Amino acid sequence: MSRYLIFILTYCLGIIPFAYLAGQLKGIDVRRHGSGNIGTTNAFRLLGAKLGILVLLGDFLKGALAATVGYWALGPWGGIIGGLLAMAGHSWNPLFGFRPSGKGVAAGFGIITVLMPKVMLVAIALFLLVVAVTRYVSMGSVVGALTVAIAVFVFPEPIAYRFFGLIASSIVLILHRANFQRVLQGTEHRFGDKNNPKDL
Repeated sequence: MSRYLIFILTYCLGIIPFAYLAGQLKGIDVRRHGSGNIGTTNAFRLLGAKLGILVLLGDFLKGALAATVGYWALGPWGGIIGGLLAMAGHSWNPLFGFRPSGKGVAAGFGIITVLMPKVMLVAIALFLLVVAVTRYVSMGSVVGALTVAIAVFVFPEPIAYRFFGLIASSIVLILHRANFQRVLQGTEHRFGDKNNPKDL
């Protein structure tokens, strides 16, 4: 199979909108409520824990599978490029007009789990710690991303993985700019908060 077909496949994995599909089961268009994202956090907030966990697993697995397929076919750089294409497909989904549609954090953790398990353990530990203390998933995601950017240089990772750490972390930070503003304004949703009735 050519590298082009591999990269098309990994991109197509990324565009599978698990949160949107789960929302249809409850008659809710997640793009029109809450944060408007088709990501895991909005799914938990709008659809509840059971469907939220399914969305989390789906987004995680599409990142992990994209990295696995890319690595299997083309080695470390293939795994990185395949993973980044899956994140791009999720975050700027062509099914929804290429508008920012998700942050790609769960998919990113899937990629890191496959390619850099030691880095993943450190990043997920700090992510969970920050979320437990602040109840801000967005802040946990940012800390997790920064941890990845640092850890890829602390651990003896290949240059391809260090490249991924810097690029993926930058994407996560850029996509969380609005969250920073809401945290400062005190309007950011905290994990576990009940929905505002106006959201639904």
